[in-house]
Amino acid sequence: MQTPLQITFRNLPESEAVKDLILQEADALQKFYPRLTSCRVVVDAPHHSHHQGNHFRISIRLVLPGRELVVTRTPAAHFAHEDCYLAIRQAFHEIRRQLQDFVRLRGTPLKTTHHAP
Repeated sequence: MQTPLQITFRNLPESEAVKDLILQEADALQKFYPRLTSCRVVVDAPHHSHHQGNHFRISIRLVLPGRELVVTRTPAAHFAHEDCYLAIRQAFHEIRRQLQDFVRLRGTPLKTTHHAP
C-alpha cells in the first residue's frame, strides 16, 4: 500500500488484539491485490446498552487505482455484531468480495492459493 493502514477506534478503547486481526485481514487483501493504494478501518461502538450489550459498526474504505470500495457493517442492519471480531471478519469478507468483483470486471487474473489434496 502506498499509504499505511489506518485504524480508528471510536467510543471504545484501542485493543491490540483487534488491531492484530485488522492487520492480518488487510495483509491478506494486499497479498490478493498488491496494487492497493490505501485502507482505512473504523471500529465504532455507537450504542452502549446494558440490556443488549455493545454492537459494533465496522467501516472499511479501500482505495485502488481507478476505484474506491466501501463497506459499512452497522448494528441495525446486522444485529449479530455483538462480537467485534465477528463484525471485523464479516466486513473484510464483504470488502474482499467487492475486490474480487472489481478484479474480475477488469480482467486481471485473481491470485489463488492451491492446497494439496
